[in-house]
Amino acid sequence: MSINRHGISIGEVSSGDALLFLTDEQLRQGIEAMFFAYRGFTSAPDAILEGLDYGRAHHRALHFIARGQGMKVKRLLDILGITKQSLNRVLRSLIEDGLVDSRVGTADKRERHLYLTEAGAALEARLSEAQRRQMRAAYRQAGPEAVAGFRMVLEAMMDTGMRAAHASLRDGGT
Repeated sequence: MSINRHGISIGEVSSGDALLFLTDEQLRQGIEAMFFAYRGFTSAPDAILEGLDYGRAHHRALHFIARGQGMKVKRLLDILGITKQSLNRVLRSLIEDGLVDSRVGTADKRERHLYLTEAGAALEARLSEAQRRQMRAAYRQAGPEAVAGFRMVLEAMMDTGMRAAHASLRDGGT
């Protein structure tokens, strides 16, 4: 059994697969690191949103609409995992403020497709720029193996539905 540079015990099994042995304290430290990293990751967008009377749900909606212009409301609802009522509140304010355009579907008139307006795209870029800069710097510092491992950990923490939604977005699905 050996200890890696992060103080985590790694043992080898006969098949060659590495087993990871984490203490409760190491797990607690990982949980705390996620809390503090999330706080740091959201601080710049939160400051912008506060001045606009928006919250993180607005940012998430803008982000995912930007990733899939023309996305159906139902798809956004599935991705965000919030109630229809909550999403309607968020969308109503974004539409009223001219950041999102909701268009009736051409194939099915009951569907609504969402698009960022020019102002919406500008706000989304502003909100996300600090996060992209932060992720880029952290990824460079950690290196490619750590980046791959980090992604694997995050995906392993997702339930099946979230993992499928994430894969769909990653693969270009709207």
